[in-house]
Amino acid sequence: MSRNMEPLSVGRVVGDIVDGFIPSVKMSVIYNSNKQVANGHELMPSVVTAKPRVDIGGEDLRAAYTLIMTDPDAPSPSDPYLREHLHWIVADIPGTTDASFGKEIVSYDPPNPVIGIHRFAFILFKQRGRETVMPPASRDYFNTRRFAEENGLGSPVAAVYFNAQRPTAARRR
Repeated sequence: MSRNMEPLSVGRVVGDIVDGFIPSVKMSVIYNSNKQVANGHELMPSVVTAKPRVDIGGEDLRAAYTLIMTDPDAPSPSDPYLREHLHWIVADIPGTTDASFGKEIVSYDPPNPVIGIHRFAFILFKQRGRETVMPPASRDYFNTRRFAEENGLGSPVAAVYFNAQRPTAARRR
């Protein structure tokens, strides 16, 4: 297994959301212009209220990519019966640019975990053509594998995830 795949396997992104794949495109996800998403690191819900900047690598502006953000732990990690909850889809992102150049087909839904520590994964797919990705019927019970298959996306080319949990309430004395 490649070194950059290991955190995705340990964090069960590979397994719960996608099958094993070989990363082939660089992707960086940055919230509030200074909080870069790193596998397994925790971000507070207050930091992730606005959609992030997602930079896509690649070598060809003519290539198109689809970005999916999903939570496999909804409504709680111990009972994820809504798995997966879809937070965002941007399609037709030109290579070497960022997600703002793509077409948002499912609007950004800020993470708001209620119970436990949730994983929020960004999965990037290379499209076979432009305007070929259709929005899913629902945010709940979303399935990244099925969505990729239905839209001819193949295996992911990049992925990164972060953890978030509900902020603790002030305790009464």
